[in-house]
Amino acid sequence: MTRRVFRYVAYALVQDPTAYPEYWARCVSGEDADCGAESDTWPGPGEVEEWQRRHTQETRHTRYRRIFADYAVMEPTEGPDRTP
Repeated sequence: MTRRVFRYVAYALVQDPTAYPEYWARCVSGEDADCGAESDTWPGPGEVEEWQRRHTQETRHTRYRRIFADYAVMEPTEGPDRTP
C-alpha cells in the first residue's frame, strides 16, 4: 500500500509590487468608425484622464475606452512557503 500526503496551502492573488500597473485610453467616438486615437501608457490614471480632457477639447469627442493592466502573483498566506 502506498501512502500519500497532500498539503493544502492557501494562496492570495496580489498585485506584483515589482511591476507598475499600466493605464491608457482609446477614443471610441465617431459616427461611422471609432476615432481610434490612443493615449500613451502611464503608471497611474491621472495622466490618462488629462489626455482625455485635452482630446475632448480638441475634437469634442466624449467617449473613451479606459484600459487597466497589471501583473499579479500568487503568494501563500500561511505555512512554510510564506515569505515574511
